[in-house]
Amino acid sequence: MDSLRQAGDLDEALHAANAAVERAQYELSSDFDSIDTFASSLEIRGEILRELGRYELARDDYRQAIDQLDNRVDRLDQIGRLYAGLGAVYDALGDEVRAFTAWEKAIDSFEKHDPPLLLDVASLANNLGVLKKSAGNHEAAEGYFLRALEILHAHVGATNEETAAVSNNLGALYLSAGFTEQAREMHMMALEARRQLFGEHHPDTAQSHNNLALALLQTGDRAWAKRHFEKALTAFEALGAPYVDDLEAVSSNYCDFLREDGEAGLAEVIDQRVQASLGRV
Repeated sequence: MDSLRQAGDLDEALHAANAAVERAQYELSSDFDSIDTFASSLEIRGEILRELGRYELARDDYRQAIDQLDNRVDRLDQIGRLYAGLGAVYDALGDEVRAFTAWEKAIDSFEKHDPPLLLDVASLANNLGVLKKSAGNHEAAEGYFLRALEILHAHVGATNEETAAVSNNLGALYLSAGFTEQAREMHMMALEARRQLFGEHHPDTAQSHNNLALALLQTGDRAWAKRHFEKALTAFEALGAPYVDDLEAVSSNYCDFLREDGEAGLAEVIDQRVQASLGRV
């Protein structure tokens, strides 16, 4: 099943998973080994179903696997993974309340594991921060993002893709809440990490240039903001067709800024330049 998934042959992987679940269910008894085999086959099938977008069926597999393991302390890592997958399914189905509950239970399992699986905790804390931000609860969102950042800085350092992503999310939260200095600091941290990890011509780096520019506008650093808008625009132009939406969004932000700054002529030049790029794409 794993080799088929890695090869991208999800239909064949699902066929193999169905056979594995049927066999494990046929051999299921009160013996822990048979229960573990059944739960693991359900987990793998749930992952395949989720990748295929068959979320209701994936949800059922995750739930059944969780029920089979019944809070066993020797399987806390697997129970955490199952709740994490269940939360992702609920999130995909638009059920944020159940997604939040499932991810909290996953964190609880990862924290109780010996030793605690803190990087998994950080990943899910970031997810919970996104949910709370979406719900307008900025204080709770900040707490989750800071928790994720604390773990990531301690265990993988500042120059890490996940650390940069959480810094970016926290920066966006601070900007929407009006904490502009904090937003600038977070977006600068995310940009520095992404520059070191990916270089200038990468979509994440380009997005960080745009986000930092927006924060700099709010702190009054308009000349500095202009430089970062230009870097974001140049990068997305070079990235081509997959990033046309990002290119248009950055162009809109940049041109609005230029017009507000009394540079309508330059805004027109930028707009024509972007339209020409879009035409080539």
